[in-house]
Amino acid sequence: MKRWLTLPIILIVLGLLQWGCTALLLEGPIRQGPYYYQILVLAGINIILAVSLNLTNGVAGQFSIGHAGFFAIGAYIAACISVYGGPGFHAALGMGSAQDGALLLIAIACGALAAALAGLLVGIPSLRLRGDYLAIVTLGFGEIIRVLILNIDAVGAARGFTGIPKLSNFFWVFAGVAIAILVLHNLARSGYGRALLSIREDEIAAQAMGIPITRYKVMAFVISAAFAGLAGGLFGHFTMYLHTNSFTFVKSFEIIIMIALGGLGSLPGAVLGAAVITVLPELFREFSEYRMVIYSLALILIMIFRPQGLLGRAGLLGRGGRGK
Repeated sequence: MKRWLTLPIILIVLGLLQWGCTALLLEGPIRQGPYYYQILVLAGINIILAVSLNLTNGVAGQFSIGHAGFFAIGAYIAACISVYGGPGFHAALGMGSAQDGALLLIAIACGALAAALAGLLVGIPSLRLRGDYLAIVTLGFGEIIRVLILNIDAVGAARGFTGIPKLSNFFWVFAGVAIAILVLHNLARSGYGRALLSIREDEIAAQAMGIPITRYKVMAFVISAAFAGLAGGLFGHFTMYLHTNSFTFVKSFEIIIMIALGGLGSLPGAVLGAAVITVLPELFREFSEYRMVIYSLALILIMIFRPQGLLGRAGLLGRGGRGK
């Protein structure tokens, strides 16, 4: 019974936080309120991306560097649903916050589904590969998606996709964060998650024990891609503008840095790493052109003194795990 109450309580708390953020940051006296609000929302989107990639790279032990491709698919598909289908949806149901919320849910669900389908199509042939070969395939996939978008005029091509309604906000983003964390936490601690851990530690031994390793890895890849698509839909409906510059391979590496910084395989570590990577560049913004140099040096120093990540692997398996 308590488990069923968890999500409603979280949504109520998020509703109160959304009201507080709007009152203090958007309508209140804080001078840079909208700026802080945007950082909070972008941090939430990065948390979804990090915890989703953590399932593939951290729990299953597969080195995928094409996560930005699924992020892009979710963003553009969701934007297409709301831009091209939104007028008909509002004509049928009328205007209002409830209708906007319903439209957003439909759009991001379609984006997540499209990303999951792409993950299935890519995962079935590529996840038979390992290590560097898998990394190259997933990197190529991300770049193929970006180039395809650049040549589709219906989504703005190289001009970028404009006219996206602002349907996403703090509440919707952190509701997505809560769902992603709850689902992936329960998944990692289930029998399916234990099977993925055994695949990560030794594929040959896992296969000898009767675990269908390709099917399990593809399932992890699909779930990870679906949550990346969810993050993309929330991102597009918050920024109201999409361009392929937001979905380059650099974004994929940035997500990998998030999970490596927090601790590969650690769910709390992925959350912490995403928050740090989002906030750290903003802390150094006043240093102008030296900002990214200082940011890079800070990351290098963190990894030198804490190579296992800020939280290690303890957050994945809890007290009974192998965390150090």
